[in-house]
Amino acid sequence: MSVSKEFARYILNVHFENLPQEVIGAAKRCVLDWLGSAIAGANQSPIQIIRQVAEEMGGAAQATKVTGGQSSVALAALVNGASSHIVELDDIHKASIIHAGTVVIPAALAMAEWKARSGKELIEAVVAGYEVCYRVGEAVSPSHYYHWHNTATCGTFGAAAAAAKLLDLGDEQIVHALGNAGTQAAGLWEFIVDGSMSKQLHPGKAAMNGILAALLAEKGFTGASRILEGDRGFIKAMSAEDKPHCLTEGLGAVYKIMENSFKIHASCRHTHHAIDLVLELSAQNRLQPVDVESIRVKTYQVALNITDNSKPDSVYAAKFSLQFCTALALVRKRAGLSDFTEETLYDSKIRELMKRVEVVVEPEIDAHYPETWGATVEIVKTDGSILHKHAEYPKGDPENPVSESEIVAKFRYLAAHLPPETVERFVRTVGELEHLGDVREFFPAGEGAK
Repeated sequence: MSVSKEFARYILNVHFENLPQEVIGAAKRCVLDWLGSAIAGANQSPIQIIRQVAEEMGGAAQATKVTGGQSSVALAALVNGASSHIVELDDIHKASIIHAGTVVIPAALAMAEWKARSGKELIEAVVAGYEVCYRVGEAVSPSHYYHWHNTATCGTFGAAAAAAKLLDLGDEQIVHALGNAGTQAAGLWEFIVDGSMSKQLHPGKAAMNGILAALLAEKGFTGASRILEGDRGFIKAMSAEDKPHCLTEGLGAVYKIMENSFKIHASCRHTHHAIDLVLELSAQNRLQPVDVESIRVKTYQVALNITDNSKPDSVYAAKFSLQFCTALALVRKRAGLSDFTEETLYDSKIRELMKRVEVVVEPEIDAHYPETWGATVEIVKTDGSILHKHAEYPKGDPENPVSESEIVAKFRYLAAHLPPETVERFVRTVGELEHLGDVREFFPAGEGAK
C-alpha cells in the first residue's frame, strides 16, 4: 500500500468524537495562536502587496481575508497564510521544522468557511493536516531544510490533507490530492541572503496549492499515487534522508499536533534558546551590558546556517541574527514584537554588545538536532567571572510549555490594535470552536480581523 493510500485512510478516519480532549484543546490553541500572528501581520507591506494582487485577480467571494473583505477560497488562503508568517511568532514543530499553522489553518479555515462546515469539522481538518505535514517533514529532515523551506514544501501536503477532509473526498481522491500537492511543493531558502519577501509567499502559496490539489482531485484530476516514496518522488528528489518509518509509524495512534511548539519571542525560532538563556542569566544576576566582557553561544549547525549574521541591515534581518537577538535580550530584557524596530536595529548599546557575541557550533548539541534545539550560553563578566547555562528546549516546546493563559495573553497582545470587543469575540469563538455550527460566523460579518 502506498504512503498516500495510508494517509488517505487516516484522514478519512479522523472524527471529532474520537479525538481526545487534549488533542481538541491543542487544535484550538493552534488556531488562536495562528490568528494572532495573522492579525499582527495583516498591515505589513508584503502582505498588503499580496492582498492587492489577490484583489486584482478577483474571484468569487467564498472566504474571508484577515486583511478585510472576501475572495476566492484559494486566494483567501494565500493572503491569510502569508499574513500569519511575517511577524515570526507562528508555531513550530521541532522534528519536522515546519510552521504548520501558517499553512494548514489558512487552507482549512477558508475551505470550512466556503463549505459552511462546523467548528468540529474544522478541528478535524486541522488535526489531520498537522499530522500529515509533520510526518512528511520528519521523513526528509534535516537535510531537506538546507535548501528547502519545510513549511512551504512539506506544508503543502498538510494543506491538501485539511482541504480534502473538508471536501469529504474519498480515499482515491485523497491520494490524487496528495499527489498533486507534492508536485507543487516548493520554497527555497535563498530568500534569506537578501531578506526578500519570498518567505511570506511560501506559506500562502502552500496553503493555496493544497486547496487547488484537493479541488482538482474532487473533479477527477489524477496525481501520482506514490508521490512521497516513488523513485522520482518527493523524498528521493529533495532529501538525503532515508526515514520512511516516520511517514506511517504510529499513524492514527499518536497525535503529532501534541508535539507542537509555540513562540514567545518575535524572531526566528533558532534564536530562541539563546534569548531564553540570556534572559534567565540576566534576571538571576542582574546583568547590564556594562557588566559583560563577552558572550558565547554554542548551538547546532542549522542555527548558524540560518541566523549567523553579525551585521543585520533591516528589522527583518535582525530577527534572523543570533548576535542581534542575544544582545537585544540583554539590553531590552525581552524580545517581543515591539522590540524589533528601526530604533533597536541601530541602538548603540545593542550594536556595541553584538561585537562581543560569538556564535559557534557545539558538536554534541548538533548531534541531537532536530530532536532537540539546544544551546549553551557562556557570559564572561568584566570582573573575570563566568556565567554558564544550557537548555535543550526553548520556552514553548512541549517539554518547556507555555500555558493556555499565556497563549490567550499572546493573542490579546498581537490583536491589541483591534476593538476590545472584537478581540474578546475571537477568544470566545476559538475557545468554544467545537460549538460553532457554521464557520462562516468565525469572522465578524466577513470583515476579517478589522
